Amino acid sequence: MSVENVRNFFLEKNMEDPVFELEQSGATVDLAAETLGIQPEFVAKTLAFKVKERIILIVTRGNARVDNKKFKQYFKTKAKMLSFEEVEPKVGHPVGGVCPFGINNNVEVFLDESIRDFEYVYPAAGSKSTALKITPLEMLNLTKADWVDISTY
Repeated sequence: MSVENVRNFFLEKNMEDPVFELEQSGATVDLAAETLGIQPEFVAKTLAFKVKERIILIVTRGNARVDNKKFKQYFKTKAKMLSFEEVEPKVGHPVGGVCPFGINNNVEVFLDESIRDFEYVYPAAGSKSTALKITPLEMLNLTKADWVDISTY
């Protein structure tokens, strides 16, 4: 169902379905990079956080870590990731398949500066076994996201 939400997100925008099946699991950045034959930084890692009453997604490069100090400066609160059990009901995708497309309506998307200059990135597409290829600018425009600078790598 989650993969279908991602496919429908693009189809509803009169775009081609970009989702493709992975030959092996892409559940982690390293697995996805290995399966896709790319460096880990080109995997667009999507992390889910609770910011007070808001649910937000932050898309970073695969080898980045959230910098707690930068996060707190921007969001005015400490970084608190959703628990494994909270992710699918609150975001709309299971852990390992979280991406900024086809998500629940109340979820806000932010793109980290760490992916801005890449030609393409590869986010998951609603499951551990699907992905897609997209430019950061396309991702920004499609998700109506804001750029943030909250990671280190």
